[in-house]
Amino acid sequence: MRIELEKRPDVSKLFAFVSPLLALVLTLVFGAIMFAMLGKDPIAALEAFFIEPLLEVWSLHELAIKAAPLILIAVGLAVCYRSNNWNIGAEGQFTIGAITGSYLPIVFYDWHSPLVLPLMLILGALGGALFAAIPALLKAHFNTNEILTSLMLVYIAQLFLDWLIRGAWRDPKGFNFPVSLDFAPEAVLPAIWEESGRAHWAFVFAIVAAIGVWFMLRYTLKGFEIVVLGQSERAGRFAGFSSKKMIWFSFLFSGALAGLAGIAEVSGSIGHLQPAISPGYGFTAIIVAFLGRLNPLGIIASGLVLALTYLGGEAAQLSLGVSDKVTRVFQGLLLFFVLSCDTLIYYKIRVVWSRLRGRAA
Repeated sequence: MRIELEKRPDVSKLFAFVSPLLALVLTLVFGAIMFAMLGKDPIAALEAFFIEPLLEVWSLHELAIKAAPLILIAVGLAVCYRSNNWNIGAEGQFTIGAITGSYLPIVFYDWHSPLVLPLMLILGALGGALFAAIPALLKAHFNTNEILTSLMLVYIAQLFLDWLIRGAWRDPKGFNFPVSLDFAPEAVLPAIWEESGRAHWAFVFAIVAAIGVWFMLRYTLKGFEIVVLGQSERAGRFAGFSSKKMIWFSFLFSGALAGLAGIAEVSGSIGHLQPAISPGYGFTAIIVAFLGRLNPLGIIASGLVLALTYLGGEAAQLSLGVSDKVTRVFQGLLLFFVLSCDTLIYYKIRVVWSRLRGRAA
């Protein structure tokens, strides 16, 4: 007996549209079961997880802060995935972007100029793009699996950050803690509306990037090239498109957005470099991209939903006394159900029974 997936001749447009909502509902159902097994009231737990973080203005600002890097990274990943290039290393590109963007406010700490912040953002995007160029080069010219190379580079980036902060870039007045100098005011990304909360301009960058990429995919030749090569490389070659150039474009583009997210997070939310600058934004952004159906406008909504799981996880820890790993479980359940629903919408399961014929010699 073996189980096979057979492509459906006709796909329900209704189910394809509601698939992310169905995945979200299933996540809530199984999340409630999980809380019940932990001995917690499921209704109170889900309320703490998904309702409490939306009741205060300052909390909405925190939601925007958490959503900004998720949306920025996921928009870049959507371009990669739609072109059939699997960048799994956005977490590393995020980290390298934070490092390269922090070069000016740390090494040239005494340079006070209005140019500091724009140059930081440019350096962050450039650093993320160059780091993403490594798996692009290996795939385009050596046919190396980009999933493995981009993923392994994440650990290199994280260890490099740890080495810098515990060595050359450690604050000499930081009481031996592994942190860099605090950024000067000129190097801090300003808040959008400081009177009500600390949400900064990274959220605006994320929305602008999502709208811009949506326009590119829908109305430009480059967007058409991304879709065609993603669906059929052979058809793309007949149309005159280069799969190697697309590898470079998609990786550099997604790496630049991840790097921009990294320096925006450090400059706007943290204010200095430290060994841990991300709770896993680069990996969570993969869920955001697929929950948004690789559509940049859908990614805005899914980014807010996944950001809510981070805030809800913190609220649940305080009010219910559960582990911070509950957030990871919710995110994992959501990815599982998104992929499962999509698979069952486009394919049907077929059980094949086979009998052994003849005898072994």
